[in-house]
Amino acid sequence: MDHAAATDQPATEAATPAAPAPAAPLDLDGIERDLADVEVALARLDAGTYWTDEVTGAELPAELLAAQPTARRDAH
Repeated sequence: MDHAAATDQPATEAATPAAPAPAAPLDLDGIERDLADVEVALARLDAGTYWTDEVTGAELPAELLAAQPTARRDAH
């Protein structure tokens, strides 16, 4: 037995939420930079150098990489 018929209420379709309007235009240059940073991080991961500072060779802190996964240097 149909639930809508059993309750004598018409079946309603779920409302489709409208897509939110963008707050600002997309920064395509910024997106491309972010993508390039991710590609470098993946290449460093493959090479086994992801966890090391590119300049000093010191180990990058786990906290830094957790906060900024594309970091290549420790600024401290």
